[in-house]
Amino acid sequence: MPELPEVETTRRGIALHVEGQRIVNVIVRDRRLRWPITQDFERHLSEAIITQTRRRAKYLLIDLDSGATVLIHLGMSGSLRMTTANELPRKHDHVEVLLESGMLLRYHDPRRFGCWLWSAEDHHQLEKLGPEPLSNDFDGDGLFQASRNRKLAVKPFIMTNAVVVGVGNIYATEALFRSGIRPNRAANKISKQRYQILSDNIKRST
Repeated sequence: MPELPEVETTRRGIALHVEGQRIVNVIVRDRRLRWPITQDFERHLSEAIITQTRRRAKYLLIDLDSGATVLIHLGMSGSLRMTTANELPRKHDHVEVLLESGMLLRYHDPRRFGCWLWSAEDHHQLEKLGPEPLSNDFDGDGLFQASRNRKLAVKPFIMTNAVVVGVGNIYATEALFRSGIRPNRAANKISKQRYQILSDNIKRST
């Protein structure tokens, strides 16, 4: 599964090509993703202008001039790439967005665990997400307070998106090792000072 840094790299890679561009056409070849792509998805995007791209946790958000947002998750095996209409679609290229520039944004996902969601309102998937690990809202004090009634092991605790977003298995293991904390130690048994060290190492890892 792509981790948070990979998702941010993807966002930056497509932003240069899609922001400010009008969507000329949308083709959905397979709607059977984690949540089925709605039948009216193409109609909503057609002729819209992409105003900006954002990331929240491992979700990519594409804002449109209509005020609506397309929410994308890469799932286990998904990827986005820019190409042209001259390049034939590959197997498992499920979504294609043609831009006024002639460039195509293609979504590839062999396992179909990703999603493309349309909404004119806030997506419920984002409502209960914790702070971004590199933001000022994330620190050791916040981790300590969130852990007080949590008896689960600290590793799954810091991998919980409601606590902090985007800390995958590799980054959690690395940050705990650097902090001298056993992954199976109960979250509520760790001191505030140790959580401050851990939060610093999470920032370094991600």
